[in-house]
Amino acid sequence: MKQDLAAIKDLLDNRYEKYNQPDFIPNDPVSIPHRFSKKQDIEISGFFAAILAWGQRKTIIQNCLRLMALMDNAPHEFMVQHQEQDLTRFLGFKHRTFNDTDLLYLLYFFQQYYRQHDSLEKAFTGENNEVKSQRERLIHFHDTIFSLEEAPHRTKKHISTPARKSACKRLNMYLRWMVRKDDKGVDFGFWNTMQMSDLVCPCDVHVERVGRRLGLITRKGMDWQTAEELTDHLRAFDPLDPVKYDYALFGLGVEEKF
Repeated sequence: MKQDLAAIKDLLDNRYEKYNQPDFIPNDPVSIPHRFSKKQDIEISGFFAAILAWGQRKTIIQNCLRLMALMDNAPHEFMVQHQEQDLTRFLGFKHRTFNDTDLLYLLYFFQQYYRQHDSLEKAFTGENNEVKSQRERLIHFHDTIFSLEEAPHRTKKHISTPARKSACKRLNMYLRWMVRKDDKGVDFGFWNTMQMSDLVCPCDVHVERVGRRLGLITRKGMDWQTAEELTDHLRAFDPLDPVKYDYALFGLGVEEKF
């Protein structure tokens, strides 16, 4: 068994080095926040890129570029300064089941939020960094977004939460972008309250398939506990940065059809 684990670690380390490279960026939704340099622009564009990240990557990127253009390619400035008449341009926006009702509410939330806060990180960690576990941070984020009376019920399905047993794939990917620090240039790593060791691996169908084949997932179904199981196994390979292996699992699944 130790030999098997060593072989798996060698495989994942190799593919991590292969796929965590700047040439990963152009064909991935992470390319959207990489269009910006201002911290808040990266946070906002990254959030929408992550939330819309289901379906074909080409379509995801096209729709995100369209959305950024509707925000005048200055998402933070648009959030804090837009007037009600500016919102008509978003009518008819749609990505799969995400539509203009969902978008208009999130624009309203971000306007209220960024008029009071410098960073979206506090929406996860609490005002005084009092929310400590990653599970509770994702629940806190969901509850914060939907704390306004105007929140449409239908929009809640687009912001996942462990409270509904979701694996929270898209939000965990977003947190990887914001929290992970290395010198490869894919992840941004400018949030400092959360540690890389806190992160939970994003589990899409490709990561799940490869994880099961390697014996890193044994739990039936895909839910929050499954994502934690996978991450716990990855911590055995790198306790300080387990989610770096997301690159390896995703690359093996998408590029190599492992």
